[in-house]
Amino acid sequence: MTTDMDQAKNAVRTRIWDLLEREEAVPQLGVHGRIPNFHGAAAAAERLAALPVWADARVIKAVPDKAQEPVRALALEAGRLLYMAVPKLADELPFYLLDPRKLSVPPAQAASRDVAARIAQKVGVDQLQPVDLVVCGSVAVNRQGVRLGKGAGYSDIEVALLQEAGLISDQTIIVTTVHGLQVVDERLPESEHDFRVDLIVTPDEVIRCGPPRRPKGLIWEHLTPEKIASIPLLAARAAR
Repeated sequence: MTTDMDQAKNAVRTRIWDLLEREEAVPQLGVHGRIPNFHGAAAAAERLAALPVWADARVIKAVPDKAQEPVRALALEAGRLLYMAVPKLADELPFYLLDPRKLSVPPAQAASRDVAARIAQKVGVDQLQPVDLVVCGSVAVNRQGVRLGKGAGYSDIEVALLQEAGLISDQTIIVTTVHGLQVVDERLPESEHDFRVDLIVTPDEVIRCGPPRRPKGLIWEHLTPEKIASIPLLAARAAR
């Protein structure tokens, strides 16, 4: 059942997707329903890599979206251990482990979601090291750090799993890289299970948000039976 909150979020998403396409801020049309890739994604990644928080990070967890591929490439080129979520968390071992010391292809290739799926070791939450920096994608985000993803909820689930496992805390920086048009000066609808980002990095600026907001873990009553069944890790937990 679609709630008023869902409708409000979808209205913002649709407006931003339309805006990005209308302003030709994306490499190709068809961004609706996706974390949009955007012109300047590489520049945003380079701006992020120039920040102290990047220099301090040894273990980075990133989403598999195309918009964050330049971030993943820079992480591997800099020798960072990289975890990347399996798309839709659709595996019993829901993360790819990319160790720059063991890559069989150049870092820029390994950062590709398709290549990572072929060469990376899959690992479970219990095999992860503590994460120093989390990189997520967004459809829209405001300067307080409230973000909207594409609506599937996978990033929220990933962050909740890491939080439950003690692999991140309120002090762990969460950053999103976006086009400037995705940054809005308005209140955004926010659910109990949503996390906020601490940093927004565009090709042109760095926006520091706060205070941090992290759900302490999974909120099971916010997950539909269909969502639980589609994610093996959650299905196994529910069965127990």
